[in-house]
Amino acid sequence: MMFHPPFRCFSNCGAVVLISSMLLLGSCMKKEVYPDIPEIAFERFTTEFDTGMYARRGYLTISFKDGNGDIGLRPDQKEPPFDTGSIYYYNYVIDYYEKQQGTFVKIELDPPYNARIPYLTPDDPNKAIKGIIVDTLTLNPRPVYDTIKFKFFIYDRALNKSNVDSTPPIILKRY
Repeated sequence: MMFHPPFRCFSNCGAVVLISSMLLLGSCMKKEVYPDIPEIAFERFTTEFDTGMYARRGYLTISFKDGNGDIGLRPDQKEPPFDTGSIYYYNYVIDYYEKQQGTFVKIELDPPYNARIPYLTPDDPNKAIKGIIVDTLTLNPRPVYDTIKFKFFIYDRALNKSNVDSTPPIILKRY
């Protein structure tokens, strides 16, 4: 296995840190086989609190795997369908929900938590990859509602959408 150094990709609301382990075909290594449509899974969400007992930052960690390794975009890759007006501009989509009167309601944020995962395709005949994404999210310092959650998915360069996963409920204030 070959480990690549962390990458940083800045979105409007957070930084995505990618630690990706690329699976390479070698004479002594078993070839890993994954579907060509990316698969993701929630791993954990950790919260950093300020002195006032409010969550000020969260760290969303997900795992991913992709059989043909076509995850990520180059910084200059902004032509259609990856242009700023396209739903594919951000290849890591994170939706924000607040628990209001017992029900989670999707809130459209401006700017959104979405991000662009950098280009990850290995220079190897076996393009299969898997790894971990840790996204730093700045949270509302004085929330109206104290319970939130996130739903998220990724797109690959073939415009395949991964499965959608979510965090469990997240409490923003320590009592």
